[in-house]
Amino acid sequence: MNQVLDILKLAHKNGIEPSMDLLYEKKQQIPGSIQYNIRRYYAQNSWVAEDTGMLVYHYDAKRPQENYLELRYCSTGNKYCAEKSCASCKQLPTTNCVGVHQTIDVYNFHFTASFLRQFVHNVKLSTQKDEVLAFKYPNAFTKIFQVSNRKRLALDALLNHSYSGSLENIFVNAKIHELLVYSLECLVDEKEEGFTCKFLADESGRDRIYQAREILLQHIGDPITIKELSRKVAMNECYVKKGFKEIFGTTIFDFYQQQRMEHAKYLLYEKGLSVTDVSALLGYSSISHFSAAFKKHTGLKPCELLK
Repeated sequence: MNQVLDILKLAHKNGIEPSMDLLYEKKQQIPGSIQYNIRRYYAQNSWVAEDTGMLVYHYDAKRPQENYLELRYCSTGNKYCAEKSCASCKQLPTTNCVGVHQTIDVYNFHFTASFLRQFVHNVKLSTQKDEVLAFKYPNAFTKIFQVSNRKRLALDALLNHSYSGSLENIFVNAKIHELLVYSLECLVDEKEEGFTCKFLADESGRDRIYQAREILLQHIGDPITIKELSRKVAMNECYVKKGFKEIFGTTIFDFYQQQRMEHAKYLLYEKGLSVTDVSALLGYSSISHFSAAFKKHTGLKPCELLK
């Protein structure tokens, strides 16, 4: 709770703790995975604040097993209605409805060092961003930054979507990875649209790469080849691979495998499915192939996550 108050006080102009009621909370604490806590509050009093983000890099050379990266956000001025079927309703309160509430939304995302290292495997550490992901940057620090429109859209999507069950898990994890990419940009002096690949300067080119990512997520249990993917987004295979790597900082294969393994963790730990069932749902031809891939990407055996 102290972390929540820290980000709230940072966002508040006067640093005063507001009087709030918790409206909604969603959390995930799967071992070896992204751990997050999303809370939506109703502020009883008028509370003027600006959307704020914070990146916390915890580094201790003597205790590397305790190193972690944390993202905290506070977003205000959003609206909430307990009845989802009328969440976008603009009607005034009635005898049966109190109307929408102005909310304060607080997000906390926790990434362990072991989880983040997969993104810098065999990568030359040429920027501070790379060093932070590999936990090779030697000094702990906290970075405060503004919440850009891209971050705000990703944050809003975490609270306003229609997915449930397995699809919700895939969607939420994808959005958190998106926030990680956007948040790490505050560590480097780069222009937002300063792409090496010239075709990404065109908005339609970038849209096709984002579309490619969405298609990959839709095929978590039904593997798709890069050739098929390029046909679906009507883009040259080479452009798809290069554009994906530049925008998301990882290859198509590594991204796809990472998302599959995150979903596997969810199915094993949260849903209690057997290793056999998870292997089949993710499209693996054998349990041994799935187990080997899971161990490679997570450092754990699938059975270690079974409750």
